[in-house]
Amino acid sequence: MTITEAQQTVDQWIKTTGVRYFNELTNTAILMEEVGEVARIMSRKYGEQSFKKSDEEVNLADEMADVLFVLICLANQTGIDLNEALIKNLEKKTVRDADRHKNNEKLK
Repeated sequence: MTITEAQQTVDQWIKTTGVRYFNELTNTAILMEEVGEVARIMSRKYGEQSFKKSDEEVNLADEMADVLFVLICLANQTGIDLNEALIKNLEKKTVRDADRHKNNEKLK
């Protein structure tokens, strides 16, 4: 699935199954909640925290998909073409960081 197809698929899902989009502020809060769930898993799986009994059934891929879903909702609501935005963002980073990371002693 392309990014464009993902935006179209989410929009169709919202309009049929989800009834309507939550407002932008609500979706921003939901996005923060979902990012927090990813952070919680990462801190336990790759960081120093240990899993609690209630954390044993977590699914990192599913939580990342939740983040992506809500981000796509926000893009759709605000008229952002994520495919175009990502292309432009990568171009910006390529120009800006052409030598930056190569010259970073911390990355050697």
